[in-house]
Amino acid sequence: MTLRLSVLDQSVACVGRPQDESIRNTVALAERCEALGYARFWLSEHHSLPTIVGSAPEILMAAVAARTRSIRIGSAGVMLPHYSPFKVAEQFRVLDALAPGRIDLGVGRAPGSDHRTAMLLNPDPRASEMFPQQVRELQAWVTGQEMPEGHAGHGIQAFPRSATAPQLWMLGSSGYGAQLAGHFGMPYAFAHFITDGEGCAEALELYRHTFRPGFVTQPEATVCVWALAADTEDEAWRLFASRERARVDRQTGKFGPLLPPEDAPRPYSQAEEAYRRRLRSQAMVGTGEQVAARLGALAEELGVQELVVITWTWDPAAQRRSYELLAQACGLQPR
Repeated sequence: MTLRLSVLDQSVACVGRPQDESIRNTVALAERCEALGYARFWLSEHHSLPTIVGSAPEILMAAVAARTRSIRIGSAGVMLPHYSPFKVAEQFRVLDALAPGRIDLGVGRAPGSDHRTAMLLNPDPRASEMFPQQVRELQAWVTGQEMPEGHAGHGIQAFPRSATAPQLWMLGSSGYGAQLAGHFGMPYAFAHFITDGEGCAEALELYRHTFRPGFVTQPEATVCVWALAADTEDEAWRLFASRERARVDRQTGKFGPLLPPEDAPRPYSQAEEAYRRRLRSQAMVGTGEQVAARLGALAEELGVQELVVITWTWDPAAQRRSYELLAQACGLQPR
């Protein structure tokens, strides 16, 4: 099976560096990953989270579109309950005009923030309940379909129109998104890096079982997985210390910028140490060949032909090197 690789970047904040530098590093990474042969470059949406400063993927996508020529660019994703589907459709129609035929519109129901922040984005407490209807409306406006008579949007069109349209994707980390993607006939991406793989196989099976032709004619699934490669296994585990500390801290509700590897270790409680050991046992960390082998085995196990790789490092050069090593080990064709 030929494995396609894509990228998800979150513009992670780093101790000792201004946050705006993280945004610029994301754009530079997109250029590098296009040259390496990655299929897609996706951007996440988070709000009021000190660890992740990528709060407006649609704006970052425009910057990436201006600096690239062939790689697909996407949101992973737009947290749709916060917004008007019509406005999102307009934004992504503009993006498709900037990068025709290269835009992925990934949507999710999760808030990407805490409850208070979510209420500031949309004060309607029932917003998430409207998610299935929002997805249908978004698809119609993005592709130029007419809303039915009696709908408030009947006769309303999202401009600009062109020969191409963004491709909608459903994002999720549970059975809900998988079942909804199958019901609508949408491409589906599971957030393996959020659950550490828990529930992934079950969600993909549910998606395939419930799929009926709709937005696409046959199931199309990918998995977003965390991985880190370096020139030596020891160096990869040294770099992993930053991510490890962030994940352990998150278990106790602590969020902050990514620490340098040498500053990341701290004493752990018994429960934290157990979680840290489990995290390390599951982590895809090592040389390019070692990580590529594990990615290939995971893709085969899950029956997918594409994986979306997310990598956190304090040093942006180490992050770029990781993607270079994986591209080489997986036989990606440079552009």
